[in-house]
Amino acid sequence: MAGKCGACGPGYASPLEAMKGPREQLLYLPCIYRNTGIGIPDFLATVDVDPTSPRYCQVIHRLPMPHVGDELHHSGWNACSSCHGDPGKSRRFLILPSLVSSRVYVVDVATDPRAPRLHKVVEAEELARKANAAFPHTSHCLGSGEILISCLGDPDGNGKGTFVLLDGETFEVKGNWEKGGKVPNLGYDFWYQPRHNVLLSTEWGVPRVLAQGFNPKDVEKGHYGRHINVWDWRERRLVQELDLGTGSVPLEIRFLHDPSAAQGFVGCALSGDIRRFYRNSEGKWEAEKVIEVPSKKVQGWLLPEMPGLITDILISLDDRFLYFSNWLHGDVRQYDISDPKNPKLVGQVFLGGSISKGGAVTVVEDRELQDQPEPCVIQGKRIPGGPQMLQLSLDGRRLYVTTSLFSAWDRQFYPGLLKEGSVLLQLDVDTARGGLAINPEFLLDFGKEPGGPCLAHEVRYPGGDCTSDIWL
Repeated sequence: MAGKCGACGPGYASPLEAMKGPREQLLYLPCIYRNTGIGIPDFLATVDVDPTSPRYCQVIHRLPMPHVGDELHHSGWNACSSCHGDPGKSRRFLILPSLVSSRVYVVDVATDPRAPRLHKVVEAEELARKANAAFPHTSHCLGSGEILISCLGDPDGNGKGTFVLLDGETFEVKGNWEKGGKVPNLGYDFWYQPRHNVLLSTEWGVPRVLAQGFNPKDVEKGHYGRHINVWDWRERRLVQELDLGTGSVPLEIRFLHDPSAAQGFVGCALSGDIRRFYRNSEGKWEAEKVIEVPSKKVQGWLLPEMPGLITDILISLDDRFLYFSNWLHGDVRQYDISDPKNPKLVGQVFLGGSISKGGAVTVVEDRELQDQPEPCVIQGKRIPGGPQMLQLSLDGRRLYVTTSLFSAWDRQFYPGLLKEGSVLLQLDVDTARGGLAINPEFLLDFGKEPGGPCLAHEVRYPGGDCTSDIWL
């Protein structure tokens, strides 16, 4: 692996060193069949993205899970750049939590990176018995070699923002990460930074509620999140709750990659804004709105106003650009965050979404656009769904985009996605001045899978990336 030396562990010594790493040649994507009407297991797809390969932009391997209905979602590693200083550690296993079945799959990607194999299954019963936890979501490797997984709830489907700790060698559940005290009512994503003695976590919603689809009344009932939860890293205790307001629903959270930086960003899905979080002069954490995506007044949709629905965000490894997706409006945006307090929009491209011309929705008032965007058509295919999960190449020049959010919400907002399958797209990034452009030569259509159309989700590179690796 590039960036590895005789006395070093996995990953890279710093984010800027990672930017000098090799171009990505393989991608791993979980592909979901739940709610599609096709009763076969989800699988992990290996995709060839080497432009010199005869199988460029094709799925070259599929690893089916042993069960049906898991809803694979996000993934992480057994070891990453947080273990760079430990030559005894290596990035060998992809950790695949299942959002609905609550199983955690451990996949060996080291023996043959082009054909991963299943190494171990951590059953839902073990999470329930040892941690009273279920609905695992985000997985991050720790400098200790352990694996930390955030969960959305308890085994009964109630909300519970708990964490599960896995042994980095045996992958057995060691118990809860938190050590007593209050546990948030809801959970979702997290990021940690030991230099600042902090872990920050976010909140989606009550699992048994959101699994049925989105009902606006559930927001009023308090079933959806509104907090950034601040944890003391060493003490493993909740010390602060930053209230972002009813209907904010903070999802993906990212610190700046520079480990000395005590700030970062979180995407608030429903309120359509980006908050900058930071540690103040008194050592407390605060959050301020720095980007707003106005809702659009519409006809022919679920509600009279349509939010952008910011579902994923990421930061380039040099901490210069912030990217996020508006799953409903259909655009991906690039902001220059050289001044984190004042982000500047420098790139935007529409990739499907709900407001394209010729669709069921009519926009009657729009504070941003003069006209509804044209449909996104690549290689003759009108792109189904809206831009969702993002992954940036190490050098920052290519942005990969998938279009599925969560099968129950796909079914509600983009029913055609379940029949057509999702897609993987690639955007070219101008890293000098900012700017995004669709690569018309790159389209991976998961509607053409041998098992039938499926929903591809998060992208991972075998050598780590800007959403998997944390520098200490």
